[in-house]
Amino acid sequence: MKSRILVAVVGVPVLLYVVLWAPAEVMEAGLALLSAIAGYELMKCMGAAGVWRRAAAAAAAVHVLAVSFAGEDVEALLVGYVIAFFLCAILKGGQIPVQQVLGALFAAIAIPYAFTAFLRIHAAGHRGYLLLPFLFSFASDTFAFFAGPLFGKHKLAPKVSPHKTVEGAVGGLVGNVVCGLAFAYVMNTWFGQALDYPTMALLGLGCSVVAQIGDLSFSYIKREFGI
Repeated sequence: MKSRILVAVVGVPVLLYVVLWAPAEVMEAGLALLSAIAGYELMKCMGAAGVWRRAAAAAAAVHVLAVSFAGEDVEALLVGYVIAFFLCAILKGGQIPVQQVLGALFAAIAIPYAFTAFLRIHAAGHRGYLLLPFLFSFASDTFAFFAGPLFGKHKLAPKVSPHKTVEGAVGGLVGNVVCGLAFAYVMNTWFGQALDYPTMALLGLGCSVVAQIGDLSFSYIKREFGI
């Protein structure tokens, strides 16, 4: 709870500034930085050498910056990553385990692809929509966090995340529906949008499912590497 409050007090104002008011270049740089940190941490989990970690982190950041400058036309870059990482492993003569090569590709391709979703949302319309990924992930996690201890009786995935419960997951779903409807009301009432309430409720449900799978996925990764 202390860490959550600290994030809210310190992180949320910074987040709101970067997402809603800062120049687009600041947001792009922030996304590249977050992508690099995520890639570095993943490679650290896998026990990769420092140079290999930094290479994956740099590739993750470049992926985001490439999308910000060239749009979605970055297939050549991604193919280049595959060739470069495997070539490096070949030249190292088997010193780099294949799972670390695949982990580096995940760090350089899949993780930045998720972060560049913000660039696609930014290009789609009102900048306030950039809050939706945060709203739905934070709301799902927070409602599940409180619903679990209050109502939790049935374990959701005990071998992966022993503290999560089915009841907590349902709380996350409900919380996202509520927050999706509230977001639609605010955008429609004060910002002249015309968001459909049933659509926003369904979007909240879907995003909660994806957010919880994502949470469990990285719990699975941490368990795999004893973190």
